[in-house]
Amino acid sequence: MHYWYGCIDTPFTEYRTHLSKFRLITDVIRLNKDLGNMIPDRSWMLYLLEVFNIQKHPVELNLICQFDGQNYFEAIFKGHNQYRFRDVLPEIGNSYYREITFLEKNSTIKYYLKDLSIGVEEEFCLSVNKELFAFQFYQCFTGIEWWNRMGHEPYNIRYDALVSKLMYGYNDNTDDPDSKTFFPIGTIYENKDGATNTYPINLNFLNRIDGCICYTVA
Repeated sequence: MHYWYGCIDTPFTEYRTHLSKFRLITDVIRLNKDLGNMIPDRSWMLYLLEVFNIQKHPVELNLICQFDGQNYFEAIFKGHNQYRFRDVLPEIGNSYYREITFLEKNSTIKYYLKDLSIGVEEEFCLSVNKELFAFQFYQCFTGIEWWNRMGHEPYNIRYDALVSKLMYGYNDNTDDPDSKTFFPIGTIYENKDGATNTYPINLNFLNRIDGCICYTVA
């Protein structure tokens, strides 16, 4: 009843000299079209921006769509919902900048979201125990996840979307927290749960925009 289909990247492959510095990951998701709500009862689906630390603990800033018509962005840590964004809400035609930042000095993870179409922004900072969580990247995942409480197959997605600006980064000036260096996510590889042979989506990879991988979910 749990399925996923998307792509994974391990930055060590292309950025081994920078990997130890990486502390933030970003993307932009644009909602092109509402395909209708065909999510089964008590079920939900996610458009993921997910990064794993070197202990393989997941940190996510996801767009969630539910069976009851609720659609929202959520900060997630180790599989547990932490914060629902209230000011930045999904609207058709709008683009959303998502950023997850590991702030080891403050023992926090910052989840930042901005509606690029109207300029509204919102952030959530989660305090974590650095004795139990290593503030270093290992791998990222981008794609779709389904939770089906009523059947044993993934169902049709809610939104046709464009994902772009997939990047890693880090603060390059300790005196200026807003000074950042970014690196386009490199070669990404198909990743799926393996529980089914077919998924009701197409991931269509396009030419890079500003050097960054971009794809449509349709």
